[in-house]
Amino acid sequence: MNIETKCVQCGYAPKNGEPRVVPVSMSTTFKYDSTETVGRLFDLKEDGFFYTRLANPTTDAVEKKLAALEGGTAAMLTSSGQAATTLAVLNLVSGGEKFVSSSEIYGGTYNLFAVTLKRLGIECIFVRPDDTAALEAALKDGAKAVFAETVANPALGVIDIEKWANIAHKAKVPLIIDNTFATPVLCRPFEFGADIVVHSTSKYLDGHAVSLGGAIVDGGRFDYKEGGYKQFTEPDESYHGVVYADAFKDAPFVTKARVQLMRDLGSMISPMNAFLLNIGMETLHLRMPRHSANALAAAKFLKQSKKVVSVCYPALESDTQYEKCRKYLGGMGSGVVNFDLGSRENAVKFMDALSLAKICVHVADARTCVLHPASSTHRQLGDTELCAAGINPGTIRLSCGIENSEDILADLSAALKSV
Repeated sequence: MNIETKCVQCGYAPKNGEPRVVPVSMSTTFKYDSTETVGRLFDLKEDGFFYTRLANPTTDAVEKKLAALEGGTAAMLTSSGQAATTLAVLNLVSGGEKFVSSSEIYGGTYNLFAVTLKRLGIECIFVRPDDTAALEAALKDGAKAVFAETVANPALGVIDIEKWANIAHKAKVPLIIDNTFATPVLCRPFEFGADIVVHSTSKYLDGHAVSLGGAIVDGGRFDYKEGGYKQFTEPDESYHGVVYADAFKDAPFVTKARVQLMRDLGSMISPMNAFLLNIGMETLHLRMPRHSANALAAAKFLKQSKKVVSVCYPALESDTQYEKCRKYLGGMGSGVVNFDLGSRENAVKFMDALSLAKICVHVADARTCVLHPASSTHRQLGDTELCAAGINPGTIRLSCGIENSEDILADLSAALKSV
C-alpha cells in the first residue's frame, strides 16, 4: 500500500462483526484460563497481552501502524517523546559508556543528554551536524550510539542521514534518528540507513495537541553481534535468559526496550492516548503537505520584510538546507519556520501583537502558534550553547497550522507593525 493508505488502513483489521474503528482497551490486565498460557506469555513464546505496562490491544494496533508507516519491523509507544529518546539511548548505552549526538537538537533532549544522563554515568559527545571529522573521532573513541534529528528543533537544519549512517556503520554503531518534525510522510530515515527512529507523537503524528506520547521504531537491520553489544547477544538473566539477537532477529531493539526497560521504568502510553494518536495519524498524509505549504508561504513573506533579520526554512531555495530538504523530505520543509527579529525585545513585541497565532509551549499541530526558544524550550542553555543549537535571542519559532495561508500572513503582517 502507498503511505496515504497505510495512514488509514494499517495496524488494525476488524474481523466479522468486530468494531470498525480500533477499540479502546481500558484494562490494565487480561484474563487467561491456564497458568501454562501465562507462562508462555512471560517467556515470549506466545503473543498476547497480560499487563498494559508492556502491551495492550489498542497500543499494539497503533504501534503496528507506525511501524508500517516508517518501514520498520516493530514499534513501541511510550508516554512521551522524551521517554522514547531516553529508552532508546539506555537500550544501547550503559553507565561508564558514551554516545554521540548532533548539537542541533531539541533543548529538552540536550538537557537530557548533557545533564540527566551524565548523572547516570553516561557521557554525550556533541558534534556539529556538518563536522563529520568530530563524529568519526568520537566513534573511534568508543561511542556506542549516534543520535540526530531529521529536521532539528528549532534550528531547522536537515541532517545528512545517509552520511551519518555510513560513518556510524563503519564503526559498527547504530544510528538513532528523531523523525518528529518530518514524520514518515515527508521522510523515512530507514530508507537512508538509519537503524532506530524515535518520535514525539504529541506533535504532527497526533496533530491536534490532545495526546501526549512518544515512540521507538526498530529498523530490524542492525547486526548487534557484529557490533559487540553484549546486552543483545548474551542471555538476559532478568528476563528468563532470553538472547534478543537470536530470539527476535527482526526486532531485537524494540523487544529488549519493551520487556526490559519498559518493564522496569514503566513509561507506557495510555490506551486512550494511543487511540487519539491513531485518529490523528489517519489524516497525517493530508496535513503534512498543508503544513509545509503554509510554512513556505510564511517564510517567503517574512523574508521580504525589512524588519526581519533572517529567515530559516529548509524548503526555501535560498536556504543552506535546501538541497538536503529535496533529498530527504521531497522538497517539503514541514510546518516550522524560524526567523530572527534582531533582539529579545522585538521578539516579545511581535508575539504579543499576534491574534490568530497563539503563544504556546508546543509545536506541530493544526493551529498556528509561536514560541520564543531562548526564554522557554532552550531557557536552560547559555549563550554559547544557544548558538550551537542555532538560536539567537531574537529567534522566533513559528509553527504554521492548517488554516488558510492568507489569514496566517495577515496576522504576521499586522504583528510586524509593532516592531
